[in-house]
Amino acid sequence: MAEFYTYLVSSLPMLQFGMRAPFDMGRFIDLCRDMVPQDDLETLRLCADDSYLEKTMRDPTLARWQAFETGLRNELVRIRSGRKRIDGLKYLRAGGDAGQDLYHIALASHRMPSILESERFLDLQRWLELDRIASGHYFDSAAVIVYALKLRILLRWDTIERADTQALLERILI
Repeated sequence: MAEFYTYLVSSLPMLQFGMRAPFDMGRFIDLCRDMVPQDDLETLRLCADDSYLEKTMRDPTLARWQAFETGLRNELVRIRSGRKRIDGLKYLRAGGDAGQDLYHIALASHRMPSILESERFLDLQRWLELDRIASGHYFDSAAVIVYALKLRILLRWDTIERADTQALLERILI
């Protein structure tokens, strides 16, 4: 994705962490369908789920996001498996960033008293990383990819807020 999508990006509603998603991922893809080439549309479809984590990304924006997300998940595995005293090596994925910042994010999340609070913190950190990735990209393909990934975070929280969280937590913890 090396093109500019000025009209598309400027016509999309602004996203802020914690707001309700303005539309679902299918609607977003439909909006993009007539404005981006097929190859770029396939890249956006990868953002709809975690399938991009299993592939080698050619797009630099999605590759940078993949490295961050994989690195964060690896740090969470290390901390959680250490606490449970199990071998977490089989759950680690190759290709992730490894840095003190990811360790501290994972550790801060792990120390939170509420699972929901922990997940919200992790998603806020993801959002902030997406802001860093989007820095300097206003109407290009990176802006569209970051928009799709942020939309996914908002959709996740829409699902959580519509669910009976107490019942879900009890089912997870029991």
